[in-house]
Amino acid sequence: MAEARTPLETDLLLLNALVDGELDAASAAALERRIADEPALRKAYDAIAATHAALGRLERPQLDAKLLDRIEAAVGASGKPAGSPRRRPGWQADWRALAASLLIAVIAAGSGGYWLGAQGPRETTADLVASSHRRSLLAASPVDIASSDRHTVKPWLDGRIGISPPAPDLAAKGFALVGGRVDVIGGRTVPTLVYRHNEHLITVVAQPAGTGTSGPEDREADGYNMVSWKGSGFDYWAVSDLERAELDSFVAGYRTATKAGGSNAGNVPD
Repeated sequence: MAEARTPLETDLLLLNALVDGELDAASAAALERRIADEPALRKAYDAIAATHAALGRLERPQLDAKLLDRIEAAVGASGKPAGSPRRRPGWQADWRALAASLLIAVIAAGSGGYWLGAQGPRETTADLVASSHRRSLLAASPVDIASSDRHTVKPWLDGRIGISPPAPDLAAKGFALVGGRVDVIGGRTVPTLVYRHNEHLITVVAQPAGTGTSGPEDREADGYNMVSWKGSGFDYWAVSDLERAELDSFVAGYRTATKAGGSNAGNVPD
């Protein structure tokens, strides 16, 4: 009789299925709620998502016949009748999934807790922000507080984590405020704003920082366009599947509004 999976092993398998888009809507929504409430689970999810993204950027290897024979023998696939066809194209096509599965199996076997983020590949802030944006698109709602009014969104964020970034009204420029949420980026709880342009969402992550300004700097992570800059007491990351020019236009409008100050920019933290 096969041994029952531990809660850790089950969670890791579910997180991997969520990253692959293999969960049904109800299961995905339930897991998303757990991720939002459990920092350790969110850290594990971010690490799995970053691992999958890193594997996805690698070129597919061409495995030679001897190596394939050894792999098939190791997993018990060589016990077929002589002369039966081998399914080697599947090995070639699924190597990334196999690598990710082996990684999860090793973690589950040797871990007493969610230490995936500490032991996995080192994620950059850009990777983590992109993962947060992708996760929000899979969730039942991309925000924790839905409102186009910054006077609703900012107090909600401030009440949850004690800080909120400027949330300018950019609707006249075609970028409507959708709401806000709380994210965990690199182990830090940070406020996040969400804007919409036509059918595209823009995630704005604001990490508390010191004084000074810099940027904007165009970036890319996990297939998304990104812009990073510093100002108003925050390090900002804007990420979206918008075209580069449209995302740059949003960032320019946001930075102009927050530099202008006054009621449009909202309260900047001390």
